[in-house]
Formats: sequence, C-alpha cells, structure tokens
Amino acid sequence: MARTQAAGPLATVAGHGLRITLPARWEARLYLRDRPPETAVEPEDDDAGTAVGITGGLGSGVHPAAYGWAGESPNPVLHLANFALPPGRGDFGTGAVEVMGAEHAFVSLLEYDAEEAGRPLFEHRGVPRPVLRDFAPNQLQRRLAGQLGRQTFFTHEGRPFCLYVVLGSREHAADLVADVHGVLDNLEVSARDDVDATV
Repeated sequence: MARTQAAGPLATVAGHGLRITLPARWEARLYLRDRPPETAVEPEDDDAGTAVGITGGLGSGVHPAAYGWAGESPNPVLHLANFALPPGRGDFGTGAVEVMGAEHAFVSLLEYDAEEAGRPLFEHRGVPRPVLRDFAPNQLQRRLAGQLGRQTFFTHEGRPFCLYVVLGSREHAADLVADVHGVLDNLEVSARDDVDATV
C-alpha cells in the first residue's frame, strides 16, 4: 500500500499509474484491493447484479468490504480525506465515513477492469468535477445523517474509474466541494499501456 510521503511542503502519493500531490491537512492511501482468505465465499448479489458483501472467512476487525473475491482483478483504489483514514476500510469508505465530522470530505477513486472502458456507464471522459448541486443523500453508498454523496463513472487515459465523494454536511458543502476540486486538480493518470509496461 502506498502511503502519503513528504515532498517539500506538500505530500505526494504515486503508484499503479496514479499520482497525486496533496494540500495540507489531506492524506491518501493507494492500494490494490486485497483478495479474501481462501475460506471466504463469493459475494452475494443484489437485484442489479452488483456485489454487496462477503459473508465469511474474514479476520476479526476487518470490514468485509475491504476485500475483493477470488478471481477478481487486483485494480487500484485511491482514498483521499481531510481527516485521519482508519485502517480496514471498504473501497467506498465503509469504516471511514462513520467517523467523519461536518467539515470532513472523503474521496474514493476505484479502477475497474479494462474491458469496462467501452461500456455506456463509463462514457464520461476525463476526471469529473462534481458541483454542489450534484450532491445528495441518495447518492451515498451508505446513508448517514447529514452527509451528502456523489458517484460518477468515467474513462480517463483509456482506464475506467468510479469517483465517489462524500461530504460531511450540507452546511459546509460548498467549501468542501471547492477543496475536493483542488485535490482532484493534482491527480495524474497514466495510460494503461504505460502502467503495464512498468510492471
């Protein structure tokens, strides 16, 4: 897992074809999603066919959403936050969003398998910059009182991603959106061919 590293007055995290320089008070974790223990079972699916959880075989203190499942491609996940990120988080921030305060923001950038890039869901091009009106409680993966969320699928440099942002409160939402934009402005994504060539 890549952790925040000092780079003069700022901090930089880089790996897996992703690089980001962070402003003060922000931190990041960049990792490949862990595969589950051999005793874990396949995820259950909801009506839309989306994996919603793993039901067994995980270590104590680790949230099930922190693991992938057997056969899943080990794509990178980047977490960004203006608060201390707890360990054992799910890809969409389970375990972190519960400890957010009103002035906090959480960002997850998740890459999907390369063949998804041609699908309509990922037709948006370039890293999105969600605006204030885009955020709503019903956009949250897990609905928590006072929080707002936004989820956007997109393709950048031929790589399919989901950008998921959680804001701690409506009261501070405008400032938090501006802060998130500032962080995303420093995100660099390399083309998949460049990443594969360095592995």
